[in-house]
Order: sequence, then C-alpha cells, then structure tokens
Amino acid sequence: MDDKGIFHGLKVLDCASFIAAPAAATVLSDFGADVIKIEPPGAGDPYRNLPNLPGYPRSEHNYAWYLEARNKRSIALDLSKPDAQAVLQRLVGDADVFITNFPPSVRAKLGLTYDKLGPLNPRLIYASFTGYGEKGEEADKPGFDSNAYWARSGLMDLVRADESTTPARSVAGMGDHPCAMAFYGAIVTALYQRERTGKGSHVASNLMANGVWAASVLAQAKLCGATFVERRPRERALNAVANHYKCRDGRWIMLSLLNEEKQWPILARCLGRDDLIDDPRFVTKADRHARSIELIHEFDAVFATRPLADWRKILDGSGLVFGVVGILDDIPGDKQMIENEVLVPFENDTMLTVNSPIWIDGQRKVAPRKPPGVGEHSDEILRSAGFDDEAIRGLRARGAVA
Repeated sequence: MDDKGIFHGLKVLDCASFIAAPAAATVLSDFGADVIKIEPPGAGDPYRNLPNLPGYPRSEHNYAWYLEARNKRSIALDLSKPDAQAVLQRLVGDADVFITNFPPSVRAKLGLTYDKLGPLNPRLIYASFTGYGEKGEEADKPGFDSNAYWARSGLMDLVRADESTTPARSVAGMGDHPCAMAFYGAIVTALYQRERTGKGSHVASNLMANGVWAASVLAQAKLCGATFVERRPRERALNAVANHYKCRDGRWIMLSLLNEEKQWPILARCLGRDDLIDDPRFVTKADRHARSIELIHEFDAVFATRPLADWRKILDGSGLVFGVVGILDDIPGDKQMIENEVLVPFENDTMLTVNSPIWIDGQRKVAPRKPPGVGEHSDEILRSAGFDDEAIRGLRARGAVA
C-alpha cells in the first residue's frame, strides 16, 4: 500500500475560490498531491470569510476553510502586480496542474490564460471552471452554485412539492461539491491523456453544465418532447410505496420500492397491516396506484405509531429499499459513515472532516491536515522555486508577496 498517495509528487496550483474548483484540488491532495493555494495578501481567499456571513452556523472553527483547504500550502500573491505574476509563471514552469475559476476576462487581465501559461510548460494541465461556460455572452457572468447550478438547471423548481409552493433554496456547497468531482474527473482524464501523449491540455467544466447533468433525466425527457404529469404534493403522490412518511418522533422515512409486486406483501406485514394485502382497494399494482391517496392515508396512520428507530429495526433485513431522512445531528455519530471512512479525523486530532467520496484499492489517502494560514508557506514555496532570500525580501517590499 502506498502511504504517500497515488498523486505523490504531483504539483498542483490552486488559484481559485468558492468552491468547486478548490474542492477539486482538495480531492487531489487527499491522494497525496502537493497543492499550493494561491491567495491574495491580507484577508486571503474570500472563502475564508464564509462562516461569518448571515445565516451560517457560528463556530470557533473555520469549518468551511477546514474542508476546502485541508492538506494545502499557502502563498500570498498580489496578482495585480507584475512581480507576483512573474512568481506565478515561475511556479507554473514545474507544475502539473493549474486550477482557476477566474472569469475569462480576468484571466486575460492577469496574464493567466492558457495561451499565456501553456507555453511555459508543455506538460501543464490547465483546468478552468466557470459559472456558465467559456463561450457566449454569459462567459464572464459571475455565478454561485445557488444560481448557476441549482436555479438555472431547473432543479430549484423541480424539487418543489407542487406547483403552488415556493421554489426551494439550496444549501451551502450543495452543487459545488458534485461539480468538484466532475472537475476532478476532467483533470484526472487529462493526466491520463498526458501519460499517453506526454502533452498537457486545457480542461474545463462549469456550474450550469453540471446542474443540467444532475437534472438530466427530466431534462432529456423535455428534449424528447415528453408529456409531463402534474407535480403533486406528498399527500397526493401517485405511488404510495415510493413516498416519505412522518414517524411518531417527528422524523421522516423514505420508501423506495420499485419491485412492487414482490415487495408489497412484505411491506404490509412489516407494517403490521397484513389486512392490506387482500384489501380489494389495493390488490393489484394498478389498484394501489389508482388509490394512492387512500394508501398514503393508511401508511401515514401506521408510521405515526412508532419512532424512527423502531421502524429502522423493523424494516432492516426485510429486503425493502428505504432510507432515513437524515438530519445534521445524525452525522457525527453515524457508525456506517465512520466505518466506511466517509468521516475521517484530522491528523493528530479527534475532530472529524468529510472525506472525498473516492476509494482505490491499495491506495491509502493521506491523513487530512489542518488548512494553512494566509501566506503561511510563502517563503518555503518561493525558495523551492529558486528564489533566494534577497529576492524574497524584494518581493515582499514591493508588495507582490505577503
């Protein structure tokens, strides 16, 4: 087993913020890549301030930064200054991956385009992430996952209980983190291509494309000209055995029975309602669908008699497909998540963090390290790039490095 990680020796420049692009760099770091975080002097990456925004959980720990910047080293560069741009170009010279989510016009202004950086290193994987793509009138339009992924794709509308309810807001990073995995996939695909050809390339992804991909079953139905049925509230759902129900303690459980003919009698017995099996209203699948509102009413009454924990014990091992509607309070003590390393401790600490959702047999991820302070490794990174102490002092005096 490789304790240093499959990407040990890979040098990644993370010149990005909020959230998908730097999160992709985090996944590379989990597998051993040396990720250098490039952030502005002073307050650093604006993402550091996320937990201070209205409505976010209050904590003595910068939980957002812990997640996105673990394992990374930080250099503080003022990229508006030519000296800082020259430092970045020096770093690009022996880097494997350069990640940015600056809009195309900003990249051009700062000299960070692929046309500018690519010739400095023919093996460089230049990875750019945007809100709405690299082309067209919206190429420079700023976007967060709440608008470019969640709202633009139709997901915000599609998850409404019915046509009369308000579109549902997303939560922090809900679209960014799936996007990060797609972006990571693009980078790794380009690295594989480089292994075959010896040449780097430009790869890209964006929030809008990933949002439509997430909604793609229904998006493809629309593209095929399908006729859509009315969106109905839970109490009037068309299929009672693919619906969610409230337990006695206020928690919810989700049934997802697709093999209904086989599983219907099993479900009825688990619920202590054997009488429903031969109830003339629900004998066939077609009957149950035609009278789904009546069956939901029956199930509502049954599930309300026991707390969630009891229903989990009853349904576990039955072969029925169901899920708990989880809440955040469940996560720290979730035994299944801990045993499967969905949650892992920081190095030399008991605090848990959320692991990246990829495992490779024979490859151990590095133990997650706490994130860096702003410019914590500036001198170290500059020296490894060939700058001597006098040059570093000059860069600091001119405000290019902090």
